[in-house]
Amino acid sequence: MLSEPVTTVVEQARAANIVRMVTVGCDLESSRWVAERAAEHADVYAAVAIHPNDTARAAGSQPGRDGTLAEIAELAALPQVRAVGETGLDYYRDSAPGEVQREWFRAHIEIAKATGKALMIHDRDAHEDVLSILGESIAPDFVIFHCFSGDAELAKRCADAGYLMSFAGNVTFPSAGSLREAAAVAPAELILVETDAPYLTPVPNRGRMNAPAQVAHTLRAIAEVKRMDAAELCAAVMATGERVFGAWDTQVHR
Repeated sequence: MLSEPVTTVVEQARAANIVRMVTVGCDLESSRWVAERAAEHADVYAAVAIHPNDTARAAGSQPGRDGTLAEIAELAALPQVRAVGETGLDYYRDSAPGEVQREWFRAHIEIAKATGKALMIHDRDAHEDVLSILGESIAPDFVIFHCFSGDAELAKRCADAGYLMSFAGNVTFPSAGSLREAAAVAPAELILVETDAPYLTPVPNRGRMNAPAQVAHTLRAIAEVKRMDAAELCAAVMATGERVFGAWDTQVHR
C-alpha cells in the first residue's frame, strides 16, 4: 500500500516535525491494514470505514454488507483507531448508486456514535445531502470534513454546526482560490491539516508523491491566508487533534 516502508515514512515525517499521524482505511482490507500498522508504530493512529465509492462492491462481496459493517465496528472499537472514515458521499464518481452510499453513510454514523470515535467524511459534489444526513442522524460529537472541498459559504455552515474542516495540499494550488477563502473564514479551532497521500502534494512539491512530511507546506499556506503565525496555527491544530482524536498517549503498541 506504500512505495516505502512504513518506518521510513514515519521517520521522514518526524524529521519534518510531524510527530503524530492518522492513516485512513477505505475498504475492509485497508481498514485492517491501517489498524495493524497503528498498533505497531508509536504516534500512528488509524481511521476505518468503507469509502462511498466502495460501498456497492463491498455489499456484493464477502462478507457482505452486514458482515463488513460488523467488522468495521470491531476495528473502530480498538484503542489505536481514532475515527470512522472515510465515509460519506461521492456524487462525482458514479461508482455506487446514491441510495447505497447514503445507506452506508448512515450506518457509519451509528458506528461512530456507538464507539465514541470521530466521524471522518468524504464529501465530493454532495454537500447538501451530507449536511442533511448529518442533521437527520444526529451527528457524533466530532465530525471532520476530510479534504475539505467547499467554498467560504460551506465553511461557515460547517463552523456554525461545529464541524471540523481538514485541508489538504490542494489549498496551495494556484487555482484553489475558493478553497483558500474557505480556510480564511474557518475558525482556527476547527481546522485540521492533512495530506490525502499519495495525492494532492502541496506546492512546492506538486507532481511528486505525497507523504505526511509534506503537510507542513499546507499548514504554512493556511496560516498565510488566515494571517496567523505558523507556530500559532500549528499549536491550534495539535490541540484540536487531541481534542477530536483523544489523548495520544493511551495507545498500546505491539
